[in-house]
Amino acid sequence: MSGEWGSGSGRGGGGGGSVRDAGGSFGKMEAAHEEQYFRKMQQEQLKAIQASLHEEIEFSEKQISELQEEIARHKKKLSKLKDLKKDH
Repeated sequence: MSGEWGSGSGRGGGGGGSVRDAGGSFGKMEAAHEEQYFRKMQQEQLKAIQASLHEEIEFSEKQISELQEEIARHKKKLSKLKDLKKDH
C-alpha cells in the first residue's frame, strides 16, 4: 500500500480508528470524509472571521464619522469665539 490517507495505520492514514487502520476502500473513504469535514469547518471559520472584520470596519467608520462631526462642531465654536473676540 502507498502512503495515501486511509491506506492503513502508519502509512499516512494515521491511527484514526479501526476502519482507517484496516485500510482499503473504507479507510480511503473515511479519510476523504474527514478531509471534506475539515475543509468545510475551515471555510466556515474563514467566513466568520470575514464577517467579524466587516463589522469592525463598519464600527470604526462610524466612529470616524462621529469624530469628524465633533471636530466640525468644535471648529465652529472656535470660529464663533474668534468672531466675538474681534467684536470686543
